[in-house]
Amino acid sequence: MNNGKKVIKHLVNGLGKAFIRFCLLAMAGWATVAIFYSNLPVLIRPWVAGFFAVGSLLVIVGKYSARCTRLGFLAAFALVLIWWLLMPPSNNRDWQADLATLSWADIAGEKVTVHNIRNCDYRTETDFTVHHYDKTFDLSKLKGVDFFLVYWGSPKIAHTMMSFDFEGQGILCFSIETRKEKGEDYSTIKGFFRQYEIIYVVADERDLVRLRTNYREKSKGEDVYLYRLDASPKVARKVFLSYLKEVNRLKDQPQWYNALTDNCTTSIRQHTIPYNPNARLDWRLIVNGYIDEMLYERKTIDTYLPFAELKKRSYINPKAQAADKDLAFSQLIRVGLPGKEMK
Repeated sequence: MNNGKKVIKHLVNGLGKAFIRFCLLAMAGWATVAIFYSNLPVLIRPWVAGFFAVGSLLVIVGKYSARCTRLGFLAAFALVLIWWLLMPPSNNRDWQADLATLSWADIAGEKVTVHNIRNCDYRTETDFTVHHYDKTFDLSKLKGVDFFLVYWGSPKIAHTMMSFDFEGQGILCFSIETRKEKGEDYSTIKGFFRQYEIIYVVADERDLVRLRTNYREKSKGEDVYLYRLDASPKVARKVFLSYLKEVNRLKDQPQWYNALTDNCTTSIRQHTIPYNPNARLDWRLIVNGYIDEMLYERKTIDTYLPFAELKKRSYINPKAQAADKDLAFSQLIRVGLPGKEMK
């Protein structure tokens, strides 16, 4: 009996030590990558990251593994974490031309004037002329909200955008993105390590949607689906003003993008959750390529058709390519779209 207890005790102790070692290795891996993608000079980052990685392995699993040296590792990890947390975001970098100008809004009663609405004139995905304009919208004319789901590769992950429809005044589209510098590409790994600031691109649909259906589609295979949301004008107004509040805040207070916690989909959820009684967490908020299934189950989008048929009819690439530079682009991509009709 005693032998059995000893075996169990030994097993429990072994599992406990293995778990602690796993946690320490995970911490070491995170800190190593954080150093590699830090704001240290580029030439020394790999050396510092490598030194930290080797030292961590020696302390955690190597011949220097002991309580005192592990305490030293924890102190070093804490320094890296504090340093990483204190890395300041900035609005002053050498930005890509299409991301260099921030939008902002003046709100006066029912009138909202949005400044620097983007409307690029694309020749190719990378060859374009940037234009901006200001426009005043009447909040009493806001009649609906639409949701875009954009696939560029895996069906599991997508980019999301929202548009606000002002009757007789046009449609304003928002895309929450990484604000990239000149020559910088997006990396999912870097997206976890404070390498990009977040930006709310406020633009004409002829810009944000047409870029993805008519230009990126040819090189990256981006497929765009458009869903009409079942939202009352009252809710649409509150969400729209929430977006503008964040747009104005980011103009003065830059913020880091995070691929898990502050991305295009989680940010949308933050704007809608106060007004959505059915805003419980769901795995499809992370694996967001399936978020339209979630919206269908929650009856947030049209449920008259079977989901497979709804998705098929919500695919807008052919209509967008046919409309191209037409000033009625927004109306043309919605022709025959399931859900409420545009008034």
